[in-house]
Amino acid sequence: MLSRPSRHPLPLLLFAVIALVCPLKAETYTLKLGHVQSSEEPIHKSFLRFAKGVEDRSEGRVLVHVYEASALGTNKEVYELARLGASVIANVDSGYLSDYLPDVGILTGPYLLQDINDYKKVVESAWYREQMDNLYEKGFKVIALNGYFGARHIISAKPIRNVDDFAGLQIRIPPNIIWVQTFRSLGANPTTLAWSEVYSGLAQGVVDAAEAPLGSIIGSRLYEHQKVLSTTGHFRPFVGMVMGRRYWEKLPEDIRSILLEEGESWGDVLTGLTVSAEQSQRYFIESQGVRIAEDIDYASLREATRSVYSANPDWSPGLYEKIQGILEQ
Repeated sequence: MLSRPSRHPLPLLLFAVIALVCPLKAETYTLKLGHVQSSEEPIHKSFLRFAKGVEDRSEGRVLVHVYEASALGTNKEVYELARLGASVIANVDSGYLSDYLPDVGILTGPYLLQDINDYKKVVESAWYREQMDNLYEKGFKVIALNGYFGARHIISAKPIRNVDDFAGLQIRIPPNIIWVQTFRSLGANPTTLAWSEVYSGLAQGVVDAAEAPLGSIIGSRLYEHQKVLSTTGHFRPFVGMVMGRRYWEKLPEDIRSILLEEGESWGDVLTGLTVSAEQSQRYFIESQGVRIAEDIDYASLREATRSVYSANPDWSPGLYEKIQGILEQ
C-alpha cells in the first residue's frame, strides 16, 4: 500500500533550507587559566595575549579567562583541579611538576643553565619528549614549557654574596624538593610559604628573605620590607601551562592544535617580555631605595649546590650527566 504524500510539505522544506543556510552552532569551550603572580608582571600580560590568540584562532569557540594572584587557588590546588578533569589551565614549572614526575625537576636545578638559549636544546631532545609522555600518563597534558620566567634573586636585609652569607638565613621558598635541597646545600633554613603569604611573611618576620625573579619581587612589592637585592641568579626557570588529561581528551583535534601552537608562541612572548624588562626592573627597584649587591661569588655558590644533583634519590641514575650531554651538544 502506497503511503500518502504529506499534506504540509512546506514546513519540512523550510526546515531543510534553514539547516543548510544556518548550520548548528559549533560547540564552545570556556577555560580558566590560573596563576599566582600579580597582574603587573610580564607573565600575566603574556597569558592575556595567549587567551586572545586562542579566541581569535578558534573564531570564538574557545574562551580563556585568566585569573591572577591565586584567585583560582594556589599552584597545587589548580594542578589537582586540572588532573581531576576540570576545565582549567595551570601555570607550572618543572619544580612543581617534579612532585608527579621526579626527573623533570632537574630542569629547575641550581646553576643548570649558563645561557637561557641552551634550554631549546633540552626542549628538542628525545629525553624531553619522553618526559612529556610520562606526564601524560600521570594525568597532565603539557601545552607549553618554554617561557623564560627570569633569573631568581634574593631580597633580604643584608647582602648575600657567598656561601657564608647563607648560614642560618630563614628564606621563603615554594613547596617543592629542588628548592629545599638547594638552600639546605647553601646552609640556609628554607621555609615553605604560598606566594600570596610572602609579603606578610617578610613584614611579620616569619622569614628573613625571599627569592624570586625581579618581576615577581616588584609585582608583590617585597621591596617595601627588605632593602638589599642580591643577584645570585641561582635558578633560571622556564615555566609553562598544563591541562588535565581527562579534559584534554574531550577537546576536538583542531582545538588541541590551536592550544599547542598558541602555547609555543606564548613561551616565545614571555621570554621576550622577561628579557626586555630586566633592565627597567633593576632601575625601578633601585628607585625604591633597594641596594643591589652584584659582586657575587658565583663559583662558590655553584660548587656548594652541585651536591643537589647527587642528593635526590628519586632521580634516575645518571640524570645530571644526561642533561649535561644535551646542553653541550
